[in-house]
This record gives sequence, structure tokens and C-alpha cells, in this order.
Amino acid sequence: MLSIDLDTIQFIIDKAREFHVKEGVSIPEEPTSPADDWARQVLADHVDDATYAEFVATVDDLEPDQQIELVALMWLGRGDFEPDEWKDAIEAAAAARTARTADYLIATPLLPDYLQEGLALLGYESE
Repeated sequence: MLSIDLDTIQFIIDKAREFHVKEGVSIPEEPTSPADDWARQVLADHVDDATYAEFVATVDDLEPDQQIELVALMWLGRGDFEPDEWKDAIEAAAAARTARTADYLIATPLLPDYLQEGLALLGYESE
């Protein structure tokens, strides 16, 4: 079902977890207003961070359809879609796709947990 290698997804999970637990990384649950580019503002402080750079490089190296799957997987794990709505999640992620997929993902609080939950809901095991 997934075209992304499970080891790659696990690497992304590990890097996201490593990045999120660092002191000084504070990602708000919600933007303060729709006009705020909050993800970019938060991440701008971390462009020299090696963990962040590895995360971004890994996501950016994925094919566009794999980036779409990764976003859909996160949404599935977050509860935005049910497993039987996987095709709908893929279509929604494709429609919402931007060139900043990595920033969108890393700026999502609980990203590693959502990806692991998404994998579990699709019947995959993760570490």
C-alpha cells in the first residue's frame, strides 16, 4: 500500500522525535491567526540544526507521491481520516501539497506519534 520504504519512515520518525525533544524547540499547537506563517517563523530559528537538516533532506529527497503519502499517513494517525478512507487522505494530501512538505511535517506537534499511529492503522509495525 505504501510506496515509501518503512526504514525511511522510521528514520523520519526518529529525526522528528529527536528534533522535537530538543530544548528551545517550541511549536505552537495552533497558529495565532490564519495569516501567521508560524511554521516558517518557528523553524527559521533552527536552519543550522543538523537534525532538522537531516529531516528536511530526507523528506525533500522523497518523490512527490511519497511526500503525499507521508502527509496522508500523518493525517491518518492524527485521526483526520479512517483507514478505510486512505484514498481520500491521499487525494486531500495531493490537493494540499506544497513545496514545503518537510517544514509542514516537522512543525506538526506529535508528528512521530501520528506517523506511528498511521502505520499501525494501516497494519504496519514500527519501532
